Amino acid sequence: MRVISGKYRGLKINGFNQEGTRPTMDRVKESVFGTIQLKLKDSIVLDLFAGSGSLGIEALSNGSQSCYFVESNKSMFSVLKDNLNFLKIKEDYQLINRDYKIALKDFSKNNLKFDLIFLDPPYDKHLINDVLKDIVNYDLLIKGGQVICEYVDEEINNENYKTVKEKKYGNKKIKIIERN
Repeated sequence: MRVISGKYRGLKINGFNQEGTRPTMDRVKESVFGTIQLKLKDSIVLDLFAGSGSLGIEALSNGSQSCYFVESNKSMFSVLKDNLNFLKIKEDYQLINRDYKIALKDFSKNNLKFDLIFLDPPYDKHLINDVLKDIVNYDLLIKGGQVICEYVDEEINNENYKTVKEKKYGNKKIKIIERN
């Protein structure tokens, strides 16, 4: 797995072989980042369920101001930390090793709002709709901000969002939605 574009392009990211992970394929990342490229410059990004940090690192590589990486699995959190250290990431980032629900509440208490949120939870948990509700309830996304969802078989409720792009890649689906 590698960074596909931006200033860290070509650098290797570890973690693709960790149990329970499913890294986002390069062609999927290329498509996603092609769609959101105009939103990246100076953006504040949340990589929820960060895993190896591939999506947040790609955002930082392409001009995001800062990224908050949330990963509850201690083993993956260690891989994430190692990736950020190995890549010598210069941009501002925060590493958060806790459950996503606690992290979202903390962001709300600190009046933090994001321009972009990467949402790639474990597929079998079907968490996307719950997280999307929390994002609205805690007011964590700026108006016009986007959520990039990666999933397999969930039906995503769009009542507070409009669809920007929806595409299927094999059995994976990507849906980019924007706050109304």
